Amino acid sequence: MTSTPAPSTELGAFLRAHRELLKPSDVGLVATARRRTPGLRREEVASLSGVGLAWYTWLEQGRVTASRQVLAAVSRALRLDAAGQRHAMRLAGYHDPATGPGDGDGGTLAAAVRPVLDSWPASPAALLDRHFDLVCWNAAWSALWGNPASVPADRRNLMWLMVADRRLRTVLHDWEPLAMNVFQHFRAQAGRALTDPRTSEVYGHLDRDAPEFRHWWGCHSVAELTARAVTVEPAGTGRVELALSSFHPVDDPSALVLLFTPVGEADRERMTGLATRPLRPVRRAGDRRAG
Repeated sequence: MTSTPAPSTELGAFLRAHRELLKPSDVGLVATARRRTPGLRREEVASLSGVGLAWYTWLEQGRVTASRQVLAAVSRALRLDAAGQRHAMRLAGYHDPATGPGDGDGGTLAAAVRPVLDSWPASPAALLDRHFDLVCWNAAWSALWGNPASVPADRRNLMWLMVADRRLRTVLHDWEPLAMNVFQHFRAQAGRALTDPRTSEVYGHLDRDAPEFRHWWGCHSVAELTARAVTVEPAGTGRVELALSSFHPVDDPSALVLLFTPVGEADRERMTGLATRPLRPVRRAGDRRAG
């Protein structure tokens, strides 16, 4: 449950600037010859948004807060584009997008991000949605951790892989601090995803497939998924040092791209050799329970 955001003078200034840029004709109004106000009047924006003039005036002055729904109506009245609407929501304190890959547009985001992932042939990378489900990944990710397509779709989730996938735990040195950080970061940024059915489903699978770590998802601690050095040792490859980083796509700030970059030239050569090696099917922990 999110707390009520505080009034924002920056939001008010942003809305006022866009109001002053609009012409009456932009919103289907007729301009009068004696009009002195640049752009739209406050009462016109209030009427188009379905709110009271006094309340809208206070919103521009940074004296009141707006619900997500009301702010969306104001944004439409001001003809804000998608980037402008996202910025208004962030200024108001709403950092969870109204939609995301988990709401049905994952294919669109994946199509945009997949070429980026593929441009890192020696760096394992994957796109996660707001539930930490793997949406797409590159060949280097499959070579290092195993192809996520071999995991049942309902368990194709980073939290599940971190605790229930024995290959990942075997390849990754000192896996427990990173695995715990994954759970902490999910709680820190998941927002409304914490209470929706998919999150409940993932936690149900974790309970059944890795009950020994139940205290992890029952914990309420939060943390950012920080950049860190990661050591892996895939069979037949030798020790490889990777630098973990993460970032949010602009098109959906609730999604997350994970990137493991080889630290040195020798690490890059080993990852390149691993990524170009033919993949062999790998039996994973939890497969016998999936279904």
